[in-house]
Amino acid sequence: MFVTHLESAIDNTELPADRLQSTHHEKPLWVRYDLKALGKSISKSTLKERDANLWRYKEFLPVPEQTLPVSLGEIMTPLIHAEQLGHHFGVKKLWIKDDSRLPTGSFKSRGMALAITMAKHFGVKKIALPTAGNAGAAAAAYAAVAEVEAFVFMPEDTPKVNQIETRLFGAKVFLVNGLINDCGRIVREGKERIGWFDLSTLREPYRIEGKKTMGLELAEQFDWKLADVILYPTGGGTGLIGMWKAFKELREIGWLESATMPRMVAVQSEGCCPIVKAFEAGSKFAEAFPNAHTIASGIRVPSALGDFMILDAVRESGGTAVAVEENKILEWMKLASRKTGLSICPESAACIGALERLVKEKWIQPEESVVIFNTASVLKYLAATEVQLPLIDIHKEIDWKMLSH
Repeated sequence: MFVTHLESAIDNTELPADRLQSTHHEKPLWVRYDLKALGKSISKSTLKERDANLWRYKEFLPVPEQTLPVSLGEIMTPLIHAEQLGHHFGVKKLWIKDDSRLPTGSFKSRGMALAITMAKHFGVKKIALPTAGNAGAAAAAYAAVAEVEAFVFMPEDTPKVNQIETRLFGAKVFLVNGLINDCGRIVREGKERIGWFDLSTLREPYRIEGKKTMGLELAEQFDWKLADVILYPTGGGTGLIGMWKAFKELREIGWLESATMPRMVAVQSEGCCPIVKAFEAGSKFAEAFPNAHTIASGIRVPSALGDFMILDAVRESGGTAVAVEENKILEWMKLASRKTGLSICPESAACIGALERLVKEKWIQPEESVVIFNTASVLKYLAATEVQLPLIDIHKEIDWKMLSH
């Protein structure tokens, strides 16, 4: 293990990494490594000999050597050339990184595998978190394997599938007549009363490290030459922050062969776009977004703890932040699914809308390589995608004209 210390993301204060830590001045922590020693300990060729899963990057992760990871089989997810979809928008090199293949059906498996592993390592017996859906299910699944008690609080309109599977994994699940920030307040208030550890987004340092593997996988799959643009659906933003951290660490150890870093694009819905508002205003922090609403429940986060970290990554990369039309998300879902054969979720569909706009504005050029993350399976959003199918009555003559349309 090459972890040297934890570091406050707000003021660079160093904290010890050999004990359970949460935040510093209510702001997130980075895990810092001895990257010089790390780079000497492993080579790209050694990496190729390992199993194609998240744990192949063990040197880049904080899990002590003697600690057994809590794993459900986190595969290296496929990077698929979306040729038809790219052609539709005039982009030749469009790629979709399909994280719907992960154990709990979403990219949340990455963060929770690390967060629960480290929680168990430090002797945590109870965890609690707010969720818009997928994080709760993932936390419950990994907590079940780790024999850690899980308490999950979700807005009452969270997709039913998420409610059911979170409970199925054995978590204590509670619906709240508010938004995810209201759920987070309950978790914070319950720390002293119930004695749980707060596993909310960025209130512990290890979910970032799990999400960092998105960037490590991308770099390896592109043979260490990174894409020009990465479009990322942004709620709490841990994935975008983690990827940018991964790219910077890879550059520091000299593994990247591309001259430039990807331009990171934070994508939100007009129904909830605090990061976009802050980016456009040139602000370091984002203001809480009022009356937040979107069918893409994973990005319905009115106030992100790591707002400044998201904005820093976007700006450092020369990227941008885009809010897309809420009423077109289902249309983009259908388009992307039909052009790719993939189970595209609403959050990723928002990225399709951002792609359409950025190509039209010539911010993305036709010859540039672009990556969109499919962060979850559409099967998690059945209520949002429900359609009325035509019924054939076997007791009547078939209307063949109807079938041909």
